[in-house]
Amino acid sequence: MSKQPQPISPGKNFFAGGFGGVCLVFAGHPLDTIKVRLQTQPKPTPGQSPLYSGTFDCFKQTFAKEGLRGLYKGMAAPIIGVTPMFAVCFFGFGLGKKLQQKTPDDILTYPQLFAAGMLSGVFTTAIMAPGERIKCLLQIQTASGQVKYNGPMDCVRQLYRESGIRGIYKGTGLTLMRDIPASGMYFMTYEWLKNALTPEGKSPGELSVPSVLFAGGMAGIFNWAVAIPPDVLKSRFQTAPEGKYPNGFRDVLRELIREEGIGSLYKGFTAVMIRAFPANAACFLGFELAMKFLNWAAPNL
Repeated sequence: MSKQPQPISPGKNFFAGGFGGVCLVFAGHPLDTIKVRLQTQPKPTPGQSPLYSGTFDCFKQTFAKEGLRGLYKGMAAPIIGVTPMFAVCFFGFGLGKKLQQKTPDDILTYPQLFAAGMLSGVFTTAIMAPGERIKCLLQIQTASGQVKYNGPMDCVRQLYRESGIRGIYKGTGLTLMRDIPASGMYFMTYEWLKNALTPEGKSPGELSVPSVLFAGGMAGIFNWAVAIPPDVLKSRFQTAPEGKYPNGFRDVLRELIREEGIGSLYKGFTAVMIRAFPANAACFLGFELAMKFLNWAAPNL
């Protein structure tokens, strides 16, 4: 069972989660760019070398050709979306916990925390799906040598003009397939490690900064261990030309397995795992600091 030292406040979770999300984007976006470029690089023809031989080669090529700005390509979309998205994500987790309590003092089991995390994955999809679609398109266009979009808003305009609102929300089903189980794992792992690292006689709220960073970083790794196969399918589907995969993710899955084998579902694994620890450590540290501030500034919120 998990230890819950104070009443759950979905409202505080909302504001603190937004701040945590901003911290996550700044810490993790460069490796997210690498991940998307690795996942969406074209299949080499026989005798031709792949565009990138791996994570570090992709990093070197991107930095050499585009500098630091290349690594932060497409960051405006997640920054605009990430504050409300993580706010809604942490709100959903707080609400999921509160809905399962019969009294404010009830301590939730780890399966209940997993269920609360899954609810947060449902809540975030409305923001996550279009944000991911825009981000992925902006991240791959420089690598492909064809600059079609001048920025996030131009990307939204063109997608809407070409396919309407469905074009902006392309990949929503795959985003749900990724985020529902991954979010459950994310929050359950964080709460479990927080409790495991809390010294006897102390509250998880008194955890040291290194312990929070470790718990947050490991939660990110467990999250992505679950999320990466549907994330590969999502990235490929969201950046494909219109009509390429008429049957959705099933067509993407069949093509990937047929042409590149089961290992293709773990494309970008190294980049994801290198990014997951610092980005999510920064996210949860930002969240915990914001919660401490809110508990001091607005204890009754």
